[in-house]
Amino acid sequence: MYSKTPTGKNTKGTPSLESFQGRLRIRFRINGQQKAFSLGLADNAENRLKGESIAREMHLDMLSGNWDSTLGKYKPHTHLAIVEAIKPKASLDLAQLWEKYSEFKKPQVSPSTYAKDFTKHRNHINRLPSKSLEEAELIRDYLLANLSPDAARRVLTQLKACCDWALAEKLIPTNPFHTMKIKTPQGLSEDSDIYPFTKEERDLIIKTFAANKHYSYYTNFVRFLFFTGCRPSEAIALQWKHIENGVIKFQQSVVISENGLVLKEGLKTQRKRDFPINTDVQLILNDTRPETINPEDFIFTSPKGKFIDQHNFANRAWKTILEECKIPYRKAYQTRHTFISLCVEAHINSTAISRWTGTSSKMIDNHYGATNFTNLRPPSLI
Repeated sequence: MYSKTPTGKNTKGTPSLESFQGRLRIRFRINGQQKAFSLGLADNAENRLKGESIAREMHLDMLSGNWDSTLGKYKPHTHLAIVEAIKPKASLDLAQLWEKYSEFKKPQVSPSTYAKDFTKHRNHINRLPSKSLEEAELIRDYLLANLSPDAARRVLTQLKACCDWALAEKLIPTNPFHTMKIKTPQGLSEDSDIYPFTKEERDLIIKTFAANKHYSYYTNFVRFLFFTGCRPSEAIALQWKHIENGVIKFQQSVVISENGLVLKEGLKTQRKRDFPINTDVQLILNDTRPETINPEDFIFTSPKGKFIDQHNFANRAWKTILEECKIPYRKAYQTRHTFISLCVEAHINSTAISRWTGTSSKMIDNHYGATNFTNLRPPSLI
């Protein structure tokens, strides 16, 4: 027992463990007074080990000057209490965050957008190998391995937006997707992927748009693309104030960002350009012009008066109309290539075409020289 020396005698002033009426207590001397401290423990082998530990602590405190005169420090419950680890607050996984984010966005989007787009991204999340934010890199790599680069980029953009919202709501401490980017591969750009429509296909597409009860709203937008050769992003950004003195002044575009569609000053390859209004284009503008014009209004908008979302337009209206026309699918950007090709067929100087469309005459000469000449024959050289 701790309270005894090798000779079996208690050291003077050293706390000693003893049994009194079947209960354990520690007898000690402090300030010249003999005292007994009841531990409230039954006298058995297990409790004697506990008691000896307490007696040893009391002795060390006496020697070091850390004596607790209240004896509270030496009560058995102080030594024997089991401290439960504080359980961290359960963190939300990506699927749970998406559900909360979806509910937040639901009043802000149309029912069709909510039903289609939010469900689509929920399905992507449900197929992920992990939904833990701690495995964000694994999630990104899975998207790249299982989706096209463009689709993977769109899903990642939505995950970023979801986690930005969750961060602002203090649901998560950080957004692990914030600095992640997915670059689309350097393949054919839209400007060099040339597969124009014929005149007959162009006219059929316009006619079918006009007759479609769901998408006739976009008819003049499509006509404008075909007859100006502008980029869709430039047409969407066009305001009535940009029509003046017989020309269309292209000087801004609508592009997609992580925060949605935004208006950007300048064009893809130049700061601005003018397009001379001919009879065809004037007719389109007349058909589009409202009774009262606000110069700041955008000429071509979605049915709800917002920017036309090219992705939604392509996947719904454009795809549907081309299927109805039984024309092999090409992007709406091919309207631009169609205009340039038809101008080349009409023997318009490539320098003039380049000024109208914002591409180089070299690009026109190199890429449009053999795209749509099935109906042309060599001239007689006699």
